[in-house]
Amino acid sequence: MKNIRVLFDAQTIAARCTILAEAAAARQPHDLLVVAILKGSFIFAADLIRALHHAGLSPEVEFLHLASYHGGLQSSGKVEIRKDIEADVAGRDVMIIDDILESGRTLSFARDLVAGRGARNVSIAVLLDKPGKRVTPIEADLVGFVCPDLFVVGYGMDVGRRCRELPFIGVMEDGN
Repeated sequence: MKNIRVLFDAQTIAARCTILAEAAAARQPHDLLVVAILKGSFIFAADLIRALHHAGLSPEVEFLHLASYHGGLQSSGKVEIRKDIEADVAGRDVMIIDDILESGRTLSFARDLVAGRGARNVSIAVLLDKPGKRVTPIEADLVGFVCPDLFVVGYGMDVGRRCRELPFIGVMEDGN
């Protein structure tokens, strides 16, 4: 089994969610719809949505299940919709929430999908940004942490369908 070294602890993540929510509220969004990308973002999305409430926002929440990893550790390069959102986005401000902005393919796909359906504005909030891995030109509007190119787990992110439940973001290390 591997050891997990804490990279960002629960308190640090909670404080950052508050800062991101306050920045989102300062933009005074119109009829905000939050779209969480499944599966990895679900814990970050829940915490950020609660922080948005404390910052004075009351967004509608939807989920978009996209897949590009298909069970592997690297993106296949092809994004597919496994579960679409149900809400009408026309004329609304939409915030897409994801766990990691890495290659940019998934978030570019999601942004273009929502924009193509008539959203007034599409913003992106990510917990982790790994700019060294970008293959598609895209930037997040709200970034929790810039992350080195490490394999991270916890706080919704998994390895082999395990470790999502960890209350922190950790780095897999070889153990004895």
